[in-house]
Amino acid sequence: MTSYFPWLTILVVLPISVGSSIFFLPHKGNKMFRWYAICICSLELLLTTYVFCYHFQLDDPLTQLEEDLKWIDIFDFHWKLGIDGLSIGPILLTGFITTLATLAAWPVTRNSRLFYFLMLAMYSGQIGLFSSRDLLLFFMLWELELIPVYLLLSMWGGKKRLYSATKFILYTAGGSIFLLIGVLGMGLYGPNEPTLDFSKLTNQSYPVALEIILYFGFLIAYAVKSPIIPLHTWLPDTHGEAHYSTCMLLAGILLKMGAYGLIRINMELLPHAHSIFSPWLVIVGTIQIIYAASTSLGQRNLKKRIAYSSVSHMGFTIIGIGSITGMGLNGAILQILSHGFIGAALFFLAGTSCDRIRLVYLDEMGGISIPMPKLFTMFSSFSMASLALPGMSGFVAELLVFFGIITSPKYLLMPKMLITFVMAIGMILTPIYLLSMLRQMFYGYKLFNVPNSNFADSGPRELFVSICIFLPVIGIGIYPDFVLSLSVDRVQAILSNYFHR
Repeated sequence: MTSYFPWLTILVVLPISVGSSIFFLPHKGNKMFRWYAICICSLELLLTTYVFCYHFQLDDPLTQLEEDLKWIDIFDFHWKLGIDGLSIGPILLTGFITTLATLAAWPVTRNSRLFYFLMLAMYSGQIGLFSSRDLLLFFMLWELELIPVYLLLSMWGGKKRLYSATKFILYTAGGSIFLLIGVLGMGLYGPNEPTLDFSKLTNQSYPVALEIILYFGFLIAYAVKSPIIPLHTWLPDTHGEAHYSTCMLLAGILLKMGAYGLIRINMELLPHAHSIFSPWLVIVGTIQIIYAASTSLGQRNLKKRIAYSSVSHMGFTIIGIGSITGMGLNGAILQILSHGFIGAALFFLAGTSCDRIRLVYLDEMGGISIPMPKLFTMFSSFSMASLALPGMSGFVAELLVFFGIITSPKYLLMPKMLITFVMAIGMILTPIYLLSMLRQMFYGYKLFNVPNSNFADSGPRELFVSICIFLPVIGIGIYPDFVLSLSVDRVQAILSNYFHR
């Protein structure tokens, strides 16, 4: 169906275009810029929800709300947008987390105009990426993300912010080179005229060697973004230095772009290569769960510990994508959304608590639970959600990935048992590092005995952000069909490629 009203173009262009007028506002203190940015984010979120409720049919697995405008005629480049069950979840997650991250950035006072503009520019890029239906457009929006994140890191970070920002840009720009080569190779190879349109590329077949090379190129770009070991080392540095509202965007949305690209391009457009590579994805995913969980246990820095927990949780997504079953892939998509909420909340709470007590290292903390009971309650709740407590979203996602890999017809019984066993060890390590983090921060008497310690507990703004993120985590945990119903038809359509060939 072709929509006559350009809903998606409005959703993509609105934040960056309206956000750019923040520079022309009269300077009457930072409050005005904050409210302006929050109003734009809220308006965008309301529009997204409206479009989703009234213009999106759940039972239709095809691309909806398509818009196709010719942009550059000479090499057939189109502004082509469209959403389906796979992209609607990440788009809603983007709107939700960005709005809350803008609210979380309230204490930022230095160059606040530029800060909020960069957040809004990221917002546009992310929604555009999740709804683009053209390879070159996908690549351009993928690149659009780099500049705001680099500036947000290098201007509003910690002491080693320039080092971590440079590391981030080198890693992601290096990955993007491979992405560009893959995009060009895919677009230029074809019996007829070169095409970059997703719907035409779905039916294209390649020589096996070329398909494997293209797949590998895309895989490197996504391995940097959604970190897959060994290309994950930029993540702990970046998260350790960034302001916590930037961390919310990084953990909540940026990491999800890699997993989304893996499903959208590698699984849909290169199915032969994916079935060759999928055992390796599963192996890397299991190693990643164990490795990141054990590394996390050795981190003294609170934010780095949570960053390694993100790497560990993305391992489940990779295993779900590699299992090539409906259950596994649905579990991977659910894990993308679930970790988007939980990761963002943990970084937000870690950032606010570090701001309060002026400490970053866990072994210097202790005994905060008595002066800060609200913070303690929220932190404990989200840690439980992160270690996949039943009744919360992480549990459903990890359970689906487990069932997906066990029921997968692609693997033999012994490898499946081995992988499941190793994943189970990873799920035992997760509570160990999270609960030891809680113990070091909140229990004991260290900070409680410090003279003149006046630690303020979480204020209404922080409680509002935390509760807003906590509600979907509980909601998805109790009734996961609310999210699974979005993607289930689309997942069947993707997997039909694998069993019909």
